[in-house]
Amino acid sequence: MTLPKLLLFLTLPLYILDQATKAWTVGYFSEPPPGGFASHDMPWMIIPDVFHWIRVHNQGVAFGLGNGTSWAPIVFLIVPIIALVMIRIFWKKGVFDHLLSKIAVSLLVCGIFGNLTDRLVQGFLLEHSKDSGFWERLANGYVVDFVAVNLPLYGWWPTFNVADSCICIAAVLLFIGGIFDEKAKAAAEKKAA
Repeated sequence: MTLPKLLLFLTLPLYILDQATKAWTVGYFSEPPPGGFASHDMPWMIIPDVFHWIRVHNQGVAFGLGNGTSWAPIVFLIVPIIALVMIRIFWKKGVFDHLLSKIAVSLLVCGIFGNLTDRLVQGFLLEHSKDSGFWERLANGYVVDFVAVNLPLYGWWPTFNVADSCICIAAVLLFIGGIFDEKAKAAAEKKAA
């Protein structure tokens, strides 16, 4: 399957799902107070004590690392752009040559674009910063997280979203694809010897 087909049939629908679920979350739950990261509304309990839907603002990266820092909004605007450029370079070099890798890249692109869209847009939608200047509103950008899951033997996992899920699945697929690549390379070398 070619990259344009994967982008059209996998990346685009997942990106739309990501943005639609985030838009619903922002519309349903109240905005966290200035300086806060979670809505004070009661979570929507889909499965009580197991799976909740809540609005959380994440200016940092995984697990909220970097939340509340002055550097996180800038760094996490630049990092996704660099990642997209690197994906493009690696794609051109043929690094992603089998189906698992191509699917992983398509999911990764969805996750990057989904969270980058949030960082570029959400700060401008905050009620408490509507009178702020352009750069301050851009710096107030955040990723909308909403899925809260209570894992056995762990407890409540940090909230996440569809884009985050795509990135995690992509990482697993790239790891599995790398194992298959190494096995195929070893088999080819053995056959050539």
